[in-house]
Amino acid sequence: MVFLILSIICSVSVGVIFKIARNYSINIPQIIAANYLIALSLCYFFFRPDFAEIGEEIPWKIYFSLGVLMPTIFLFLAASIKNVGIVKTDAAQRLSLFIPILAAWLLFDEKFSILKIAAFGIAFPALLFILNKPSEKTSNKWVYPAIVLIGFGIIDILFKQIALFTDLRYTTSLFIVFGLALPIMLVVVGYEMGFKKVKFDYKNLLFGSLVGIFNFGNILFYLKAHQSFAENPSTVFAGMNMGVILIGSLTGIFIFKEKLSKMNYAGLFLALIAIVLIVLSQQ
Repeated sequence: MVFLILSIICSVSVGVIFKIARNYSINIPQIIAANYLIALSLCYFFFRPDFAEIGEEIPWKIYFSLGVLMPTIFLFLAASIKNVGIVKTDAAQRLSLFIPILAAWLLFDEKFSILKIAAFGIAFPALLFILNKPSEKTSNKWVYPAIVLIGFGIIDILFKQIALFTDLRYTTSLFIVFGLALPIMLVVVGYEMGFKKVKFDYKNLLFGSLVGIFNFGNILFYLKAHQSFAENPSTVFAGMNMGVILIGSLTGIFIFKEKLSKMNYAGLFLALIAIVLIVLSQQ
């Protein structure tokens, strides 16, 4: 459970950095590229991946899928915030919980206890209550949040597959994924600088470095959590999503002084109950 908590803290920190960065003139692709550069460097210097372990038998399809999906969904996340607002985008990202939970039942043959079923029964309305806020934008471009929802759900499932592959250390797997994601973002940044005349700004490197540090920690602890709960992937799926919303909401209330409705507070209370039930289901 410690790894799951650490992953939640790192995930919320990434959101806080992006929230602060919006007050400046930033370039999202440059931040994402710097993020992967730092995450890749941290993975190499801290864990020294053994490249001799890499062979043809490793799940290259999963690695390539993650390498493409992670930066792509980051970009769609930014496009979704721009077109439909941050509230609807956040809702789409967290409601992606439905996809890996369904996968845990259909693909991973997980058996659900009464406590876990009760937790999920409370968790889903809690999500809707917490995210029930008026949107800042009125445009109806739902393709962006729809892709965000599906994309984050698939990413969760793919990381579960990597955690179950024991022939290669997960730190080496992490390095491969970051190594595949970085060139994609460098191509995007290069295209903007070459054809759209977008200038490189060092503050994007600063924000990207901070995002990279916490993004690295988020994914690393997330993989460790999946290994700790190998027989109960839905515990990690649900705990991560609910924990991020809960801690993120509290951060917004006390640090950014955001106002919540009575329905939002009811959702936070239900989220606490759901998390307690999830923990009890592991006993």
